[in-house]
Amino acid sequence: MQNIVLIGMPGAGKSTVGVLLAKVTFRAFVDTDLVIQAAEGRRLQDIIDRRGMEVFRALEERYVLALAPENAVIATGGSVVYSNQAMAHLRKNAAVVFLDVPLNVLEKRLTDTATRGIVAGPGQGLQALYEERLPLYRRYADLVVDCGGQGHEDVVAMVLGN
Repeated sequence: MQNIVLIGMPGAGKSTVGVLLAKVTFRAFVDTDLVIQAAEGRRLQDIIDRRGMEVFRALEERYVLALAPENAVIATGGSVVYSNQAMAHLRKNAAVVFLDVPLNVLEKRLTDTATRGIVAGPGQGLQALYEERLPLYRRYADLVVDCGGQGHEDVVAMVLGN
């Protein structure tokens, strides 16, 4: 069976939906943010603060390229779409699902942007980040799931085509 890769903005629900999706499809669950944190021994925000955005993106790419799960649900960090190599690697044996959450919903969900480990340029707000990433998410998605106003279980059903 192939993998299911979840992409989308921070706060889209990739990790939560990923765990639920893994349970109902009898797949393993991999969260690339947790892989990076465990390997580096520090929180994402600490890596970004101490080493910078570009170093973090290079680390993210390296760890994603090292993944070789089979029959898994993979929740990615929101910035993975900046790496063509990482996305090509993930797409080899996977359906890529973009969890599309409207900006106004993300703004309500993201109350911890300063500590969450979001890869954004200096002074770049959520709207600018959303506008920058949206075309990348759409480019790589095999399936776009409109998550506006949907509960996590509903999103899982939509990913599965139910």
